[in-house]
Amino acid sequence: MTLSIKALVNHRDHHGQTEANRLGLSVDPIRDGIRVLWTILVLIKEERPLPFFALIAASLALASLVLTVPIFITFMETGLVPRVPTAVLATGMMVLAFLSLACGLILDTVTRGRRELKRLHYLSLPK
Repeated sequence: MTLSIKALVNHRDHHGQTEANRLGLSVDPIRDGIRVLWTILVLIKEERPLPFFALIAASLALASLVLTVPIFITFMETGLVPRVPTAVLATGMMVLAFLSLACGLILDTVTRGRRELKRLHYLSLPK
C-alpha cells in the first residue's frame, strides 16, 4: 500500500515561533480536524469498502422504511396513496441503498484481489 500522508509536527523553536508559522503555514483546528476525519473516511473506504458501503446502505434503507411506514398505514386504511412524492422518495432511497450495497460488494472483491496480488508479489521476492 502506498500512501503519502503529510504530518506537521508542531514544535517551538528557540525564538518562540512554531514551525508552522516559520514555514508560512496556518494551523486551524477545525479545518485540520475535518481534514483528518476526511482522510480516515477515505482510508476506510479504500481498505474496508464493504462495511463502509453497508453502513451507507443501512442508513438509506432505514430512512426509506421510516418514510414508508405512514404511507403504508394510510394505504391499508383507505386504499389510497395521498403522498405520492414521499412514496417516490422512499422508493428511490431504497434503490440507492441496494446500489450502495452492491458497490460495497464489488469493491470488497476488488480490494481482496489487490491484497492477494500484493501478497503473491511479496512471496515471490527472493529472501
